[in-house]
Amino acid sequence: MPQIRPITDLRNTNEISEICHARQEPIFITKNGYGDLVVMSIETYEKMIETAETDSVITEAEAEFEHNGQLFDARETLAALRRKHFD
Repeated sequence: MPQIRPITDLRNTNEISEICHARQEPIFITKNGYGDLVVMSIETYEKMIETAETDSVITEAEAEFEHNGQLFDARETLAALRRKHFD
């Protein structure tokens, strides 16, 4: 369950930091009862970016397959790349 905190809680930066690292998820900060900020640890941010990049590459591959319907055998492709770049 996401943590939702008022902006005044940002005065206690150590507590916010501890919560972010312990829960490994973002904390949503409100201002006057409305969403205003999201605070998270660097580790959580990096995981989120990595997941987004992976999702983007998968979506791109699926679109490419839909377009031309061509699949390649992974072992053959990797062997060809090794021969090309390392031999």
